[in-house]
Amino acid sequence: MPLSWNEIRHNAIAFARDWAGATSESAEKQTFWNEFFEVFGVRRRIVAAFEEPVRTISGTYGRIDLFWSGMLLVEHKSRGESLGKAESQAFRYVQDLVREGRHDEVPRYVIVSDFSRIALHDLEPEEQKKLPLFDHFRVQSIEFPLGELHKNIHQFAFIPGYKQHKFEDQDPINLRAVGYMDGLHDALEAGGYSGHELERFLVRVLFCLFAEDTGIFERDAFRLYIDERTKPDGSDLGPQLARLFEVLNTPPENRQKNLDETLAAFPYVNGDLFSERLGFADFNREMHLALVTCTRFDWSSISPAIFGSLFQGVMENRQRRQIGAHYTSERDILKLIRPLFLDDLRTEFERVKGNKNQLRNFHQKLASLRFLDPACGCGNFLVVAYRELRTLETEVLEALHSGQKQLDIRNMSLVDVDAFCGIEIGEWPARIAEVAMWLMDHQMNLRLSELFGQYFVRLPLRKSPKIVLGNALRLNWNDVLPADQCSYVLGNPPFVGKQFANAEQKTDMRLVWGDVKGAGVLDYVTAWYLKAAEYIRGSQIVVAFVSTNSVSQGEQAGILWGELFTRYRLKIHFAHRTFSWESEARGKAHVHVVIIGFAAFDTPRKTIFDYDEDGEKGTASSARNISPYLVEGDDIVILSRSEHICGAPEIVFGNMPNDGGHLLLTDDEKAELLGKEPDARRFIRPFLGSQEFINGERRWCLWLQDASADEVRKMPEIRSRVEAVREHRRNSKRQTTRELADTPTLFGEIRQPDSRYLLIPSVSSENRRYIPMAFMPKAVIGSNLVLFVPNATPYHFGVLSSKMHMAWVRHVGGRLKSDLRYSNRLVYNNFPWPQDPSEKHKAAVAAAARTVLDARKELLRTGCNLADLYDPLAMPPILVKAHAALDREVDRCYRREPFATDRHRVEFLFTLYEKLTTPLIAGKNKRR
Repeated sequence: MPLSWNEIRHNAIAFARDWAGATSESAEKQTFWNEFFEVFGVRRRIVAAFEEPVRTISGTYGRIDLFWSGMLLVEHKSRGESLGKAESQAFRYVQDLVREGRHDEVPRYVIVSDFSRIALHDLEPEEQKKLPLFDHFRVQSIEFPLGELHKNIHQFAFIPGYKQHKFEDQDPINLRAVGYMDGLHDALEAGGYSGHELERFLVRVLFCLFAEDTGIFERDAFRLYIDERTKPDGSDLGPQLARLFEVLNTPPENRQKNLDETLAAFPYVNGDLFSERLGFADFNREMHLALVTCTRFDWSSISPAIFGSLFQGVMENRQRRQIGAHYTSERDILKLIRPLFLDDLRTEFERVKGNKNQLRNFHQKLASLRFLDPACGCGNFLVVAYRELRTLETEVLEALHSGQKQLDIRNMSLVDVDAFCGIEIGEWPARIAEVAMWLMDHQMNLRLSELFGQYFVRLPLRKSPKIVLGNALRLNWNDVLPADQCSYVLGNPPFVGKQFANAEQKTDMRLVWGDVKGAGVLDYVTAWYLKAAEYIRGSQIVVAFVSTNSVSQGEQAGILWGELFTRYRLKIHFAHRTFSWESEARGKAHVHVVIIGFAAFDTPRKTIFDYDEDGEKGTASSARNISPYLVEGDDIVILSRSEHICGAPEIVFGNMPNDGGHLLLTDDEKAELLGKEPDARRFIRPFLGSQEFINGERRWCLWLQDASADEVRKMPEIRSRVEAVREHRRNSKRQTTRELADTPTLFGEIRQPDSRYLLIPSVSSENRRYIPMAFMPKAVIGSNLVLFVPNATPYHFGVLSSKMHMAWVRHVGGRLKSDLRYSNRLVYNNFPWPQDPSEKHKAAVAAAARTVLDARKELLRTGCNLADLYDPLAMPPILVKAHAALDREVDRCYRREPFATDRHRVEFLFTLYEKLTTPLIAGKNKRR
C-alpha cells in the first residue's frame, strides 16, 4: 500500500536529520540514495541502478551515480562542492545518452546533491526530444537545503508513482488576495448570506486556504476539490463546501464507507471550527472564480501573527474599509512581551539548562503560564506570545532530549493554545484569532518535527484558545480566566480619544469609572487600566498595555494614575516611552504610543526604554522607581492648580469673542468696513490666536470697550455687526451665553492686559524644538487660543523658551491630536522655576533671551514667519545658536552640571516639584 503524504513528510524529516553530517564516501552516497527512495516507500534497487556506464563524446565511459531509465539521473558530489559542476556533468550525460541513440532512456528529471543541498531539474523530455542534440534545455528547477526536504516532497511525486498534478506557481499572499476575499464577502452579503453565518463561513475558507499550503491538508487539496468537484457557474459550490466542512468535523471511523475519495483524503480537524452547521451559501460564476483565484496564492508565506490583521477590514463597510490599517508589527509586539515575561524566562532558562531536574521543573513552569488579552482583536499579541513561548519550549526540549533516540514528540510539548485567552467585541476578529492560534500551533509543531526528525501534527484539534465574544468593559474577566490562574495580561486596547467616543463607549466609561472626579476627560483606553487594576488586586499578575501617550501626559495622567496609585497601590515595572506605532499596511497610520507594564506588587528591577525619533533604536536604563510620566521619580501625579507653586508671574487665558464671528475681520473685510466707516479705524485692533501668531496671518477685531453707545449708533456697519452678535447670543442653548446678549459690543470674556505682555500659543506642533513666544504691545488683542503673562520679563521669556521648560511641557502638557497643548493650570502653574538663582545667572538668562529675540526680529524682516523660523528641518543657524546659548544659561540656574538629555531634565524637575509641593500638600492636609 503506498504511503500517504503525511507518512512521506514524516520520513523526510527523519531522513534529513539522520544525514545532517554526511561527508563524501562512495558507499555513503549509495546509502544516502537508498534511504532517499525509502522516504517515498520505494526500494531503490527495483527501479534504479548505481554507476550506470555511458559513452562520452571522447569515446571513454563515464559513470552516472544513479540512473532510473527514462525517469531520473542523479549526480552526487562531496559536501561543499559546486552543484553547478554536478549539474553540468549530469546534463552532459543526458547528451551522451542521446548521442548513443538511447532516446527511450533519456530521463525527465535530474537531481544533483552534495548531502547538504538538493537541486531538482524537470527537463520535460516530450518537448525536448524535438531538439537534435539538446542544444537548449527548457528546464524547471528548484534548489533547497536538505532540512527542507519535507517542504518539497510533492516535487518528487514521480518516485512513488503518484499522479503529478501541475502545481502552479503561486504568488505570495498580498492585498490583492485579500481583495478577492473582500469582494467574495460583499457578494455573499449582497445575496443575503450575512451576519454570524457569513463570518463563520469565511473563517473556515481562510483556514482551508492556509491548511493546503502548510501541510495540514495535502498540497493543493482544497484547490483541486473546488476545481474537480464543483461547477464553474458556482451553482453547487455552497453545498459542496458545506459537505467538505462536515467531513472536516467527522472522525475517519465515523465517515461513510462510500465517501468520495477526494473528500476522504481530508483529515479530521475538530477544534469546534467546523462543528456548527451553517446554511448553504449561494454562489455565482464570478464568486466561484474569486474563490478559485484565492487558491492560486501561497498562503504559507503569511505569518499567523498578522494573519488576522490582513482581514480585519473585510467585515467593515466599504466606505470605512482600509485593509490592515491597524496592523501591529511583530517588532512592536515584541517590545511589550519581552520585558513582560520573555526576557525573565530566557534568563531563567540560561541558568537552569545545565541541570536536567531544574530544566524539567522549568518546563512545567512554562506549561503552567496563562495569558489574557482583554482586547484581543485578531489575536496578534496572543499569537506572537504563543510563538515565543513555544520557541523557548523547543529549546528546553532540545536541551532535555538531545541525542536521545525513540522519542515520542507528540507527548513532549506541554505548552498548548488553551493557555491563551482573549476577549473581543467583534465576532469576525474573535474567530480569526482562534484560527491564527491554531495555525501558529501548526507551524511550531513543524519546527519541533524538524528538530527531532518526527512529523508532528496536532490533528484532530483537541484544545482551543478561549476567545470570548463580548464587551471587555462589561464582562467579569474572572469568568474568562480566573485571576488566581492568570500569569500575565497584555494587549492593545482601542485607541479612541474621549472626543471620538460613541454613545456606547461613553456608557462603558461611566460604568467603569463611576463618580471618580475628573474621569470625564479620560480617553477610552483608560477603562482597561481600571478593569485590569480590579482584576489583579492582591495577585502576582503583571499587566502590559500599549496605549496612546495621553495616559502618561497632561491632565489624564494625573487623574488616571492618581486613582491607580491611591486605590489599587499599583507599581509601574517597566515603560517604553513615546514612540511612533506605525502601520506597515496601506494607510500608514501613525500613532504616538507608550507601553506600560504594571502590577499590584513592587519589584526592585524597573526599566525605562527610550527611543530615537523614528522609534527604531532604543536604549534601556534601570530606574529606582518609574513615575506615571515614565521617567525616574516617585509615584506622584500633577493635577491642575489655580496658583503657581513658586510665585511666578500670573498667567491668564486670552479673550473669548463668543460673537459668531461678527466682531472679527479679515484684511478684505477690514478694508471694506473702513471704506464705509472711516471713523471705525480707532476701534479695529490686531487679533491673534495661535495660528495667526505662529504663521504670520493677519486678522482683526472690533474692540469696542471704549466705544460709547452714541458712537456705535453713528456707524451703521458696526451697529449691524453688533446686532448680529446680540442675535447669535440670544439663540444659544447655554444660559451664560444668552446673558451676554445684554453686552453685544464686548467680547464674551475679556482678560486683555493693560500693558505689554508675553504671548504663549496654546497649541504648537510637537515637531518644533521650542514653542514660539513673544512680547506683545497691549494694543494687540489675544484670542482665547493664546495665554498671557502680563508681568513677564526677558528672564521669564528665557526660562519659558528653554529646553528645560520644553521638556516639562512635553511630559506634563496635554495634546491636541499630536500637537503640544499648553495649559495655565497644569503646565505653567506646576512648573518648578529655578530656586534662588543668583542675579548674575538671571542676568545671563535675560541677555541670552534678548539675543534670541534680536535674531528672530532680523529674520522676520526677511518675510519669514515663526513657523518658518522654528521648522525643525530649516531652523536658521543663527537662531539655533542663540537658543543653544539660552539653554545653557537656563540649565545653570538649576544646577552646575549640564543635563545630558531631556529625560534627565524632567527627572530633575519632578524631584524639584515634589520638594516644592510637599509643604503645600502637608499644609492642606493639616488644615483638613
